[in-house]
Amino acid sequence: MNSCEDSETMVDERVAYTIEVDGRIVIIENVPARVCRETGERYFSPDTVEHLQSLIWRDREPDRVVEVPVFDFA
Repeated sequence: MNSCEDSETMVDERVAYTIEVDGRIVIIENVPARVCRETGERYFSPDTVEHLQSLIWRDREPDRVVEVPVFDFA
């Protein structure tokens, strides 16, 4: 049994969801998730995933913009 399958290792948290879309980094804050205490793996409900997709693809002004440093691994 995976340690995260035990409901006692899972906690409800608000997390930042980060994704790259068309070469831009998009951050969505305060996303509800179930987080495994053991691994930090995050699980999102189907409704949350649907809402994330609508926020990402909707053409609206962001609440704020942050500058992100970029480093090349090479």
